[in-house]
Amino acid sequence: MSAGRLYDTIGATYTVTRRTEPRIAARIWAALGGARTVLNVGAGTGSYEPPDRDVTAVEPSALMRAQRPECAARCVAASAESLPFEDGSFDAAMAVSTVHHWPDPVAGLREMRRVARRVVVFTFDGGAEWWRERFWLTRDYLPEVAGLLSGWPQLAVLADAIGARAEPVPVPWDCADGFFEAHWRRPEVYLDERVRRGVSVWARLGPDVERRAVRDLRDDLASGRWAERNRDLLSLDAADLGLRLLVA
Repeated sequence: MSAGRLYDTIGATYTVTRRTEPRIAARIWAALGGARTVLNVGAGTGSYEPPDRDVTAVEPSALMRAQRPECAARCVAASAESLPFEDGSFDAAMAVSTVHHWPDPVAGLREMRRVARRVVVFTFDGGAEWWRERFWLTRDYLPEVAGLLSGWPQLAVLADAIGARAEPVPVPWDCADGFFEAHWRRPEVYLDERVRRGVSVWARLGPDVERRAVRDLRDDLASGRWAERNRDLLSLDAADLGLRLLVA
């Protein structure tokens, strides 16, 4: 599924469940350092854009651009792989939960590096350990996610493309942003169709896989099997589920 078609699927209700998580935002904004001018690539509806800096947004989806609030930064229709700006136009460029949708993520990251002196990217480590073993949703209910990642570049490849270091970003148990991993300690939230509609993984796996996973999760919650398998999670305030901040 192309990025355009994907956001035609998930974009219509995106703002219902996808919003800025303050603790993650604080990490991203701190990584921007003293940057005054910031380019937000794959900006979507404007979550995580720092309010105290001069932000320019780039978003290829008309549906997502239409949902940006009136007070949001100006938004340019363009793709990450071909940014319409001169070299070094910005103090910093940022990208949040978007790189995995780009047709050529390495090219997009290099474009960010070309137009900005600092690059900050919130993404994930697609290594098999995180998705097959560490996160119960993919381990027990959505093993098909591994297939979605078969062509995804390793985190080290993405980091090397821009000379970045990778920092772990734990997910708080009460995360306000409804991305795929957000509800790791609140499994019942995944039964809400509105939550699933705002996450690209569900759309890419298709309705048959979704129905089976939701049915199995509902049964396991009702029987207590989920709680038995995952009882160690219930005392944690945050979990490392492979989310990473790349800072160059």
